[in-house]
Amino acid sequence: MKKLLSCLLMLTLSCVVAFSAVACGGGTTTDTKSGEVDQTTGNTIVKIMFHVDEKSTEGLAYKKRIEAFNAAYKDRKIKASATYTARVQGAAGYEAELLNNQVEGTLADIITFDAPNTASYAKSKLLYNISSLVSEDVQKDFYSLNTYDGSIYGLPIQESSAGFFYNKKIFREKGIDVSAYTVDNPWTFEQFNAVCKSLKDAGVTPVDMRLDATKDETATYLLYPFIYAAGGEFTSQDGYTATGYFNSDKTAAGFTFIKNLITNGYTSYAIGPTDFFSGKVGMYLSSGWTIPDLDNKYKEFFANRDDWGLLPYPSSAVAASATGSWSFGITNNHHSDKTAATELLLWLTSVESSDAITAATGMIPARKSVNKNWAEGSPEYTLLKQLETSGKERPVTVAYPTFSTCFNQVIAALGTNDVKTLLNAQADTLQSEMNRLKQK
Repeated sequence: MKKLLSCLLMLTLSCVVAFSAVACGGGTTTDTKSGEVDQTTGNTIVKIMFHVDEKSTEGLAYKKRIEAFNAAYKDRKIKASATYTARVQGAAGYEAELLNNQVEGTLADIITFDAPNTASYAKSKLLYNISSLVSEDVQKDFYSLNTYDGSIYGLPIQESSAGFFYNKKIFREKGIDVSAYTVDNPWTFEQFNAVCKSLKDAGVTPVDMRLDATKDETATYLLYPFIYAAGGEFTSQDGYTATGYFNSDKTAAGFTFIKNLITNGYTSYAIGPTDFFSGKVGMYLSSGWTIPDLDNKYKEFFANRDDWGLLPYPSSAVAASATGSWSFGITNNHHSDKTAATELLLWLTSVESSDAITAATGMIPARKSVNKNWAEGSPEYTLLKQLETSGKERPVTVAYPTFSTCFNQVIAALGTNDVKTLLNAQADTLQSEMNRLKQK
């Protein structure tokens, strides 16, 4: 009888262990300090969360690089497992999900994140300090790194710059010559207004300034350079003071430039998302992601590159242009050994990956050694040259999510409200959040 009970006990324990390890033969994973290990294959699973739809052009590019990684690391028993969390509710929805995952303890090993959030995520311990994981030679090959307080917390997927796509057919028909305006010789605020006036006088809506894109980061990303160009600033250098910066006279001058475009009828909140692409608007403020669309879609209005071009940001006190894009970062999740995650991070930000991903997205490669040999004067050349000469990042502050919201609220109300009144109110809001974070 004792022998029978002993055998039953051993059988029960064996079933429990087996169930815990493989869920009765289901091939589930067990957790280790370096990642989850699939008991069926022995692979260490590295989980990564992307911010785009799996079937989008960008999502497909990521998918191919993940597949290539898994093939290359098959013998090393490391496998990447990707999830695609499309930003259907804008960037804010994706950011909220990341923060929820942090609270719940379900963060993926690697995430994609928007570069301006580096300081906020680093201070909150969402991101892992990767300074010691990336060699100096690799660091030097990036146009920019995601840094906070002297340490590196992410590597860019691709670089970005923006400018004014314009309808060459309309400009030719109306006799408007902008050929002199280049990155080396940018147009001024006054010259920009003069071109807008000529378009309006000719019966054409001059420019889509993307004033309706305030539900996510788009409006902030595209419009903040105008404030820098006017000589303004948003925060103190340490990122903890907004009063006297966000609402300064020079900052107000930049917002006033945008407001005057509305007042003069050169732009509006009512421009449709495809009005430029259907030939109704002369210029369209956007980034490199618009290049593939113009090359491959809307052939009725833009048969080839003879029908459209790209102009740089106008300058005033200084030249300033948009920069900073999405990045890869290792998270501070429950996996203490980051070896496998580091292998995937370096793979996805390699020269080969940078080349492949930007070929699909139309953006600038994050790695300097990816030589595209773009022809001088081409849209890609203009974006890269502008990035190198006048690119200025959005303010580095742990309160960046609040800054972006405040900026968007100014833009949304700019058409019907006094600039200084708007800036004073939002400066107070931003300063309150900075004070709170400084005490943490």
